[in-house]
Amino acid sequence: MYDYREAIKEDIRNYIIKNTDWEEHTNRNDLEERLQDMLWTEDSVTGNASGSYTFSRSKAQEYILDNLDLLEEACAGLGTDEATVGRWLLASDFENMDVTIRCYLLSQCIHEVSDEFD
Repeated sequence: MYDYREAIKEDIRNYIIKNTDWEEHTNRNDLEERLQDMLWTEDSVTGNASGSYTFSRSKAQEYILDNLDLLEEACAGLGTDEATVGRWLLASDFENMDVTIRCYLLSQCIHEVSDEFD
């Protein structure tokens, strides 16, 4: 089963290591907010800029079918209505569903990863 939280946290770690000087930031909350803003549209973390993290409908479908409960939670948390989810399903737009989950979990995962760098 695909573990979104672990995958997102790994992507965040990689982004921080490659793109952020953690030592420059003394205020953890400011850094977390900055990461939230930057990573929300970072394809290597959420896929939200292009609309796809996997760039593969079949891979996204595999991830979604393993995590339907998480998709329901993400849609409720982000205010995505049932009609929108229905359109995604009818269009087999699994990549959009995948991005929705990644965006929903982003803040929580940033917070957990920042604990590791503290």
